[in-house]
Amino acid sequence: MQADAYGGYDGIYARQNVTEVACWAHARRKFFDAKETDGRRSAQMLEFVRQLYAIEDEARSTSSGQAKTLDHDARRDLRQQKSRPLLAQIKTWLDAEQPIVLPRSPMGQAITYTLNQWTALTRYTDEGFLNIDNNAAERALKRVAIGRKNWLFAGHDQAGASHARLYSLIASAQRHGLDPQKYLMSVLAKIGQIKLSEIDQFLPEKWKAEDAGPHVPAPSGLSKP
Repeated sequence: MQADAYGGYDGIYARQNVTEVACWAHARRKFFDAKETDGRRSAQMLEFVRQLYAIEDEARSTSSGQAKTLDHDARRDLRQQKSRPLLAQIKTWLDAEQPIVLPRSPMGQAITYTLNQWTALTRYTDEGFLNIDNNAAERALKRVAIGRKNWLFAGHDQAGASHARLYSLIASAQRHGLDPQKYLMSVLAKIGQIKLSEIDQFLPEKWKAEDAGPHVPAPSGLSKP
């Protein structure tokens, strides 16, 4: 599970059946926030993190700027070759700086946060399918935060669960590059006429692969997407 260092997750990791993967975006933010009180150290650490992300960019683009996708093994190998040595350099720097900064200063807290999370922060280099941060999940949750400004309560637990399912479906559609409105119009027009055993045809990745091809005739009165 990839997340920040929120203490509420500790119970999940304590079960020993969930592996913690930390987020470099959250770690970076701590050093960014410390730039007003310790500009030199902040600039150094932000440069380190920039280099880590540059390696991730290398896994996604060629020298000509054309997008590409490395398979998981190649992505892991690139991280082992380039990210691992850089992470070792960062760890050495953090260990050297920690004793000479005030523990409760913004910089001291940023360094402590990063060192406390170090194993989880470096775990993304062990597998090619892992990400350097959990920004995708953070972006997906924005629709929930925006919604809270429009309504205070879901009404009851069952309504809250329904909202969660809808958020998940919309987020999945967006992750697969779909227009959520077009996708939902197609699903709602057809879903009432198929068997429960066939419902997986409406999963976003399958819907996209079949180019929204009609599985059954749309009900009268409803326009096709």
